[in-house]
Amino acid sequence: MRTAHTFKSAFKSLRANKTRSALTILGIVIGITAIIIVVSVSEGAKGLILSQIKGLGANIIFIEPGREPEGPSDFTQILSDSLKDRELKALNKRNIPDLKDLAPAVMVPAILSRGGETKNTNVLGTSPLYAEMLSIFPEQGVFLSDDDVLSGSNSVVIGYNVKEELFGPSDALGENIKIKNKNFRVIGVFPKKGQVAFFDVDNVAIIPYTTALNYISGSRHYNLIMAEISTDEAVPRAAKDIEITLRNLHSITDPEKDDFHITTQEDIVDRVGTITGVLQTLLGSVAAISLIVGGIGIMNIMLVSVTERTREIGLRKALGARPADILYQFLLEAVMLTIIGGVIGIILGALFSFTVSIVLSKTLNLDWSFVFSTKAAALGIAVSGGIGLIFGIFPARRASKKSPIEALRYE
Repeated sequence: MRTAHTFKSAFKSLRANKTRSALTILGIVIGITAIIIVVSVSEGAKGLILSQIKGLGANIIFIEPGREPEGPSDFTQILSDSLKDRELKALNKRNIPDLKDLAPAVMVPAILSRGGETKNTNVLGTSPLYAEMLSIFPEQGVFLSDDDVLSGSNSVVIGYNVKEELFGPSDALGENIKIKNKNFRVIGVFPKKGQVAFFDVDNVAIIPYTTALNYISGSRHYNLIMAEISTDEAVPRAAKDIEITLRNLHSITDPEKDDFHITTQEDIVDRVGTITGVLQTLLGSVAAISLIVGGIGIMNIMLVSVTERTREIGLRKALGARPADILYQFLLEAVMLTIIGGVIGIILGALFSFTVSIVLSKTLNLDWSFVFSTKAAALGIAVSGGIGLIFGIFPARRASKKSPIEALRYE
């Protein structure tokens, strides 16, 4: 039996039962669609996170209190008070020669108010360097100055949403708002910016870190210190110098007992890659269940098809078709079904992923890009074809082993 004729016969058989063929491949379509969506959305999230991180520059080191979290229970370490003024003073160019500048940060949830309007948000105490590192600058007015930090002034720069909720269409510059019953003068307003490196610029009020420590936070420790290093190449050396400086200051001889942790951009990129990889694997495994269910459905329908076409099988064998020819045709039908399901799944997955990327970009105001993975698409085709081959082999073998005389007698 010629290959072209086998393809033609298999295609005719599938067309003869369009509804049954469509329902048969539904599990394959759902499984491949889910896998494409999982890969596309996770790659889009990964790209968004990495682009925001890289926007900081590779010469930034993050110093945080508490040891590096190794599990959910370790996240209580963020409450550690191991970073204070003495740590900030110890981190100087004498101890870290490659250090360019430092930007401490204190984050405190608070209620902002003006007249009868209130806004529950985060207050960030930091220095002028913070705006330069994140490349966020006011659209109206100015950012904090070194004098604001030194004097512990009551100046505040607010995000777009804060301004809209407290002032509406009115001008906010020069006006006062209350933070924990203390008056602050608005000196700047950010444009609508959204998330920048895990930082929601639209819903924040930024004040000098000295003011935050003295009047807002109620504590004397920092949640984060950002260190700007002179060059990208000097980052590993500077990170080591920071470790040594803080360990000496805290009399730590065992690295396992560190009460701080240091993160570079390279560390964050590695972690993001690991997390998205694990999520892809877990969610992909869940989606693969529908592929197995779809494969079982394929095998079941092919067994029904073999029974229905018993006389056809007997006739072909009587006309000289070999068992291998019969096996090849039924196996080809199963593979064609699953590959068609895989192609439909890829198309639907791409469409859904594209829609998700647009919705997330609009609703969350994120620069979320649509990512279509050709590797995932190729894998989807290969997996769907493999399922057709695996689950189609048993019905095909049953068809090839039928006796032509008994098959012709079948009613």
